[in-house]
Amino acid sequence: MSGTVLVVPGIGNSGPEHWQSRWEAQHPTYRRVPQRDWDNPLCLDWMDSLELAVQHAGPRTVIAAHSLGCLLTVHWLARTRLKIGGALLVAVPDPAGRNFPSEAADFAPVPQQRLRCRSTVVASVDDPYGDLEFARACADAWGSRFVNIGKAGHINAASGLGNWEEGHRLLEELSKA
Repeated sequence: MSGTVLVVPGIGNSGPEHWQSRWEAQHPTYRRVPQRDWDNPLCLDWMDSLELAVQHAGPRTVIAAHSLGCLLTVHWLARTRLKIGGALLVAVPDPAGRNFPSEAADFAPVPQQRLRCRSTVVASVDDPYGDLEFARACADAWGSRFVNIGKAGHINAASGLGNWEEGHRLLEELSKA
């Protein structure tokens, strides 16, 4: 990787079997963006944490976001003046979906403007938190590359992806540009 990788989990953080945690274990330079309260997310508080992390990491930063971390990243990109190298946005949840956690309601509405960095949206055909159509619409609005990985649920530890090498290759592609 040519820049710093910031790992941006969603609500509840990512446990030890999640691909984000596995990537951190394999790559000691990857850094997780900390949040004060992983279970009761507040969009503005989470954006402040991401802003500080990117200030420290620098403009070649690449973000590896999952679930609510994707919504955090796009909200932050819509507001910040900082630049980053790219964003991998995996399993974007739909705030209007029936499974979206009510405690994350202030992450709606989802920004619809083009992102100011290279980005890739990764989706699964059977994600209970955001269907393929929603993910594709987000990718189109954000100017992101769209990747459908087939049946992989919410693309988390329960999906059985292990180290998810395919996802890591997508992250590496973003960092090379």
